[in-house]
Amino acid sequence: MSILNRPDGFNIKYTDKPVIRQLWHVLRMRQHNHMTTQFKGVAHVCKVDKESFQSEVLESEKPVVVDFWAAWCGPCMMIAQVLEEIAVELEGKVKFAKLNVDQNPELASQFGVESLPTLAIFKRGQLVDKLVGATPKTALLNWISNVA
Repeated sequence: MSILNRPDGFNIKYTDKPVIRQLWHVLRMRQHNHMTTQFKGVAHVCKVDKESFQSEVLESEKPVVVDFWAAWCGPCMMIAQVLEEIAVELEGKVKFAKLNVDQNPELASQFGVESLPTLAIFKRGQLVDKLVGATPKTALLNWISNVA
């Protein structure tokens, strides 16, 4: 068993060494590059909160994929880049949004988010499907194409 010593003091125990390397890389990259939770430069994925959720997600004419995430979630950071790539590929067909569950716990609770990352697809104001966990790009594209 291996232990991932995070910079914030929260240590994670893992048995899978490739996972440790990926998580450590993400955490170190965030620390050294001063990445923020704003996802600067990503025009294809909008940030939503309890004030903008109604207008950006529920009232959207297009299907919306919402990424329920948290800054401390390693798998959330690992799929962030994949979601940005998919958002570029599906621009104009599907809208993408990110919702920080630490800042908006009431929305996470309202939509039954218990694990992170959770992706949810909304169509015409209704939740139609959820996917939990980090998933490869091809599987995400298939899921979005089939549901949206």
